[in-house]
Amino acid sequence: MCHPMRALWLLPLIASTALADEAHDHGVPEQLGHVSFPISCDASVQQPFDRAVALLHSFAYGPARQAFRQVADADPHCAMAYWGMAMVDFHPVWSPPLPPDTLAQAQQNAGQAVERASGASARERGFIQAAALLLQTKAGLSTAQRTVAYEQAMAQVARDNPHDVESQVFYALALLANASPADKTHAKQKQAVALLEPLFRAHPDHPGLAHYLIHACDSEEMAQQGLQAARVYAQIAPSAPHALHMPSHIFTRLGLWDDSIHSNLASKQAAHVQHDGMGELHAMDYLVYAYLQEGKGDEAKRVVDEAGAMASLDMSNFAVAYAASVMPIRLAVERGHWSDAANVKPLADAPPAVMAISVWSRGMGLARSGNPKEAREQATRLRQIQAQLHASGDEYWAVQTAVLADEVAAWSSQASGQTTEAQALLRAAADREDALEKRPVTPGPVLPAREQLGYLLLQQGNAAAARDAFQAALAQAPGRRLAMQGEALAQAKP
Repeated sequence: MCHPMRALWLLPLIASTALADEAHDHGVPEQLGHVSFPISCDASVQQPFDRAVALLHSFAYGPARQAFRQVADADPHCAMAYWGMAMVDFHPVWSPPLPPDTLAQAQQNAGQAVERASGASARERGFIQAAALLLQTKAGLSTAQRTVAYEQAMAQVARDNPHDVESQVFYALALLANASPADKTHAKQKQAVALLEPLFRAHPDHPGLAHYLIHACDSEEMAQQGLQAARVYAQIAPSAPHALHMPSHIFTRLGLWDDSIHSNLASKQAAHVQHDGMGELHAMDYLVYAYLQEGKGDEAKRVVDEAGAMASLDMSNFAVAYAASVMPIRLAVERGHWSDAANVKPLADAPPAVMAISVWSRGMGLARSGNPKEAREQATRLRQIQAQLHASGDEYWAVQTAVLADEVAAWSSQASGQTTEAQALLRAAADREDALEKRPVTPGPVLPAREQLGYLLLQQGNAAAARDAFQAALAQAPGRRLAMQGEALAQAKP
């Protein structure tokens, strides 16, 4: 299915090579797609502002910050330049709440935009007021409450400016920022798609339209609907490492492993050239995942070793900590190297939700290698992390950590001969995991609980139930190698 499109991937690969040349030859053209966002500032900053917004649409936050800063330097009265600097710190769809110092800087920039807004158009003032609500300093307001206020404000901007592309695009992104991972109907995603798809047909070279369509369709239900955007986004903005990576979200959902590998090789190279450590590691994690689904363990190990050699990683960045921690764990558990899994050491200063995955790896390794008592200790540790996350208000990762704890406890029970308890625990874990969408930071659970249930049922001699579990797992994650192997084993049983 992917072979007719293979030639298209030469474009981003060539583009990423061009990026390497660009470091020494400033004549190589930059390709970020086409954005037109008219503003009431000095005419000389209109094109630089459009470029800054294009960078923002591809989540190229560092370059976007610098670009908006240059607009402000060229026209100190330009309110929208400060709006842009504030929005650079709003990381929708994938980022945890901003740390206090970053939030304070964003609030300051939003305030500077408000101060300069008297000379702006009504449309621009709508954008600025929405950002001010998003970054408001009112005591007691949660991140979720501020994001809801932002969505409502952007809805008004979109209503007031029905023919303005950027008003619709930023409103669609606000919808995605508020999409609940517990809503399996994908209501907000579908609302965003209804806005984005007609605009994408009219503006096929707009980076935000393609990008946000991919995010909106990053689910089992909607992945096929996002495939067209995934096929072209890397060609729209090949100078942005994230644009080279992002199509792999859809490819992963559909089990198109060759396409995912090409996507992430290009993104990894471009991010490395641009010193984007987070982007590089994120692409590497998706790359490891795809290699493992094709049975290319040696290639996956080379990526893991390369990541392990990277120095000065910012573990306060959730995406960095997640990717750096999870890659060696994927390598160990997907290949059934349980002693390696048991010996995983948590990375220093990793956030609790990331630390939990390392504890899970140790627990799974111990349980699957015949050490149930020690494994139970890791399940207890996971319950403690779950409570910590719940107390901090991070309910999503608290639930995910509860799933991990149940998995370790289930395999510990199985190793102890408590088969009924093992099955009950793993069924509960699978049901809980299935009820939540994954976050974009990950290509998927390290070992999906439904897939694990299939292998547990095989061990217990229930091939028919195991086959059902594997088929359900493959419906959610097509092409997963272990699930396909498990289904074949179950089918072969009488």
